[in-house]
Amino acid sequence: MDKKNIVVLGGAGDMGGRVVRELHKSGQVQVTVADFRVDRAQKLAQELGGDIAVKFVDANLRESLLEALAGAFATVNCIGPFYKYAFSIASTAIEAGVNYIDICDDDDATVALLSLDGLARRKNVGLLIGIGWTPGISNLLALHGVKQMDAAEDVEMTWVGSASDSEGLAVIKHVFHAVTRNTPMFENSRWVDVPALSGVKAVRFPEPFGTVPAYYCGHPEPVTFPRFVDGLKNVALRGYLVPKELNQLTKSMIAMDMLNSQQKLDALADMMQTFLPALSNLGDKAAPPLSGIRVDVSGKKDGKPVSKSYCAVDSMDRLTGIPPAVAALLLAEGKITVPPGVYAPEGCLEPEVFFAELAKRNIEIEELGAE
Repeated sequence: MDKKNIVVLGGAGDMGGRVVRELHKSGQVQVTVADFRVDRAQKLAQELGGDIAVKFVDANLRESLLEALAGAFATVNCIGPFYKYAFSIASTAIEAGVNYIDICDDDDATVALLSLDGLARRKNVGLLIGIGWTPGISNLLALHGVKQMDAAEDVEMTWVGSASDSEGLAVIKHVFHAVTRNTPMFENSRWVDVPALSGVKAVRFPEPFGTVPAYYCGHPEPVTFPRFVDGLKNVALRGYLVPKELNQLTKSMIAMDMLNSQQKLDALADMMQTFLPALSNLGDKAAPPLSGIRVDVSGKKDGKPVSKSYCAVDSMDRLTGIPPAVAALLLAEGKITVPPGVYAPEGCLEPEVFFAELAKRNIEIEELGAE
């Protein structure tokens, strides 16, 4: 039987490259790397060997996207920044009748993607959005915690990301986008906009990170989780950059109005990418090439207060790139179903099944003890 074709959009990038590697290693699907940088895509295909196909794609052009998606069973979209590309690419996938998976990590792009639900249902296309590190693993950890309780009330998610753990320009643009706007949180059973960089809270991670003063930033989890999980009172998302000096540097750039327009943001992101190796060595010790996610859920069990805390630490490309590859493989094998419409991970996936697949790939989930 012919293998199903999975097209990885942006497959020559940091995160997309990991998706390609995981899909190819499975031997279960045909992999197509679609990227603007054809030379990088071809180099990756040659490195991995086998029958990996390479296509040119310009995410700014509908016809180019349609050509890249022709004949695909599903696409994994890794082209960022998602606030710029997610809606148009997802819309084109619906038009092409292709199942869609992405690692979208921008809250405003997520709201736009959710607005495609009706169209996706009419076209009988399933969209699984935000199945990476955060969102993705974060959502499923939270859902797992909720399932341990009779009534979950509060969910807090916190990421820590290292400057030495990614070289991608889209990641830098995403971080700037996430900390320069008001961002939605879910407080007292309703959505509210809060200033990014506010809500500072000390959050403990395993070493090498330790306790970090994390802050509110724009991410999809507070947007999607209360939509798919009933009965919650509060859902919050915080983040923190390593080394710690990067946080102050970003705040200083904001204070000096260096990030108050898209043009300035893009220019500074280009500059930051060039100096990223030096930035990872700010402070008294080099930033580790690792990132992490922690999720805390609290509520009631048998009428008594209860809390659950979970954490995962690994490299950013593994935490972000392996989950969408797993989702694409499970979908191709018929082991999961994404119904017609737009779904976040908590809306259509079973955490235990997914975590078992992550464990096979050496991404371990740690349950933290009471503090």
